[in-house]
Amino acid sequence: MPKRVYRLGVIGSTSRQASLFYFAFAKEVSAIKDVTLDELDALLQDDQLLALTSDKLGGRCLRSKDFGRPGVAPDRLLRCVVLKHLKSWSFRELEYELRHSLLYRRFTRFFEDPIPDFTSFSRTFGLFGPEGTRQIHQRVIQKAKERKVVRGRKLRTDTTAVETNIHYPTDSSLLVDSLRVMTRSLKRIAGGCADHSLKVVDHARAAKYRLLEICRAAKSFTQASRTRFQNSYDKLLALTRRVRRQAGRVLEDLSAQRLGIDDLRAVLLAEAQLRHYLPLIDRVVAQTQARIFEGQTRSEGKILSLFEEHSAIIRKGKPDKPTEFGRLVRLDEVEKGIISEYSIAVGNPADQQQWRPALESHQKLFGVVPQLAAADRGFWSSDNEQCALDLGIAQVVLPARGRLSAKRAQHQKQPWFRRGQGWRAGIEPRISTLKHQFGMKRARYKGDAGFERYVGWCIIVQNLVAVARNGRKAKRQCRSG
Repeated sequence: MPKRVYRLGVIGSTSRQASLFYFAFAKEVSAIKDVTLDELDALLQDDQLLALTSDKLGGRCLRSKDFGRPGVAPDRLLRCVVLKHLKSWSFRELEYELRHSLLYRRFTRFFEDPIPDFTSFSRTFGLFGPEGTRQIHQRVIQKAKERKVVRGRKLRTDTTAVETNIHYPTDSSLLVDSLRVMTRSLKRIAGGCADHSLKVVDHARAAKYRLLEICRAAKSFTQASRTRFQNSYDKLLALTRRVRRQAGRVLEDLSAQRLGIDDLRAVLLAEAQLRHYLPLIDRVVAQTQARIFEGQTRSEGKILSLFEEHSAIIRKGKPDKPTEFGRLVRLDEVEKGIISEYSIAVGNPADQQQWRPALESHQKLFGVVPQLAAADRGFWSSDNEQCALDLGIAQVVLPARGRLSAKRAQHQKQPWFRRGQGWRAGIEPRISTLKHQFGMKRARYKGDAGFERYVGWCIIVQNLVAVARNGRKAKRQCRSG
């Protein structure tokens, strides 16, 4: 089967000539109305947003701006990203819906033109990156300020756990993943070597049997089951170490040029993947040995996934899900449901450490501190409260934890404090909306950069919808009065 070749083209033009073949559908399409999409279309018709998108498209290769076949246009790319996150679709669903809907073709400006493949969407969406996504978010906030939707007078902040796209991490499943990854890379290297000079044995069946033995032994707490449990883990560890030693020898042979190579490109790609995964596999083996045979349940830098190694263990005290695996995201919300800032933490820091950065980022964005700043009990400390007062914030709503003194209880019973607590509670449904309506419950893009990009676009689309909704309300008020 011939290998697929990806050709990078010049940036598509935003000025397109109307097609005679589309004329028959134009009247039907104009009759289809969608209030949300029509308002988003007007918001996305922004020169700075298109310039940012064009800049990212032009960064694919050296001459993407002036050489090659025509590629996707900036306005089409921007609208496709927004539509995907608005509907919480996958790339395949996005391609399918665009092909079958005149309404979505009109919104994304494809009209009668052919729709790109879902793989093209995946590659071009990745061009934004974390930095480009944050620039788009900042421009959306700037548009909200220009329309006087937000003024920065109020701030409420909270943190939430966003899951990475991984299976539930267990030591046995991580060892099986390690075996599969090493065997796959070794097979690719062997396929690129001449005269079958490298022999690779696939231990998938043996690993599956060890995994089943571990699952059966873990269901019982008797001493005999515990012995079988450790014996099965010992065999699985031995199998992983054996393949790991072979992978190390293969890398040494490649460095010393002792292997005859036919397909250099395939071998180099497999070698790069192997060099990336081997340090992670060594850590998986070490943490499994420490937990199963030495009883050490806590280890520094624990690996939860070979493919999303940035994932962290997060415990937020939820009854239905006490432990989550992903990243901790801080959300800063101002008036009218606009998320003015977001931050993705490394590890699982305490909420108390997120208060000062939230205030500083708000002051940097709006030029002034808010008149009211609110958060839940997890953010409270005397230093945090004093920090907000020193910045000049008039109303600091931070409920204290533990048993309250008479003075503190009287302070928290004041009407402005109670009103601030009620307003702060509004960020909880905002987080729920982000997770269930815009798909931020689990980040689907790969890697650390992909995680930041996914979270950023969920917030961008939510902000666009909030700006459109507030513009709609303003028009209704004008007509009524």
